[in-house]
This record gives sequence, C-alpha cells and structure tokens, in this order.
Amino acid sequence: MANAGRDANGIPTKLGLLNSDGSSTAQLKANASTHEALVDDGSAGSDLSGEVAGRDANGVTSMMAVSNADGVTPVQLYINASGELLVKST
Repeated sequence: MANAGRDANGIPTKLGLLNSDGSSTAQLKANASTHEALVDDGSAGSDLSGEVAGRDANGVTSMMAVSNADGVTPVQLYINASGELLVKST
C-alpha cells in the first residue's frame, strides 16, 4: 500500500487502487517535465473491488468515477504497478 504524497500546503496527491489486487492503494505518477499523468492505454482490468473508495494508511481516499452504464454506480480507478492510470481511449 502506498500513501499519498503531499504538497507544501498538505494537499494529498492522487491515489488509485492497484489493478493486480483491487485493494492496495497506488500513487498516480506524472512526467515531471510535461506535467502529464502517466497512463496505460487500452489495458483491460477486472472488477476486483467494491463501490467504496480505498484508503491509504493516512485515510486519503483513492479516485473514483461513475459507471458509464448508469451514470450513478461508483467505480474504482485502477493504477498499474508503474503508477500509470488504466485508461481506454477508443
């Protein structure tokens, strides 16, 4: 489990859940030069977690979205072991 980093004002960075287990928090990484989030485009994931946000050891919650099927159901956002957010652009 990774804890969220914090800026000079104490604001936490973004967390997701590892796509390997659906419960361990992972830090979302970005390119320090371009400030772009790192993504793993087109990776398939499995539903490994419930509809409750994961938390790191300091209580910071992981990112969530809503289901594209109904626009209501909470969905965990997964990150791979390299810190890349799983996305599907097509």
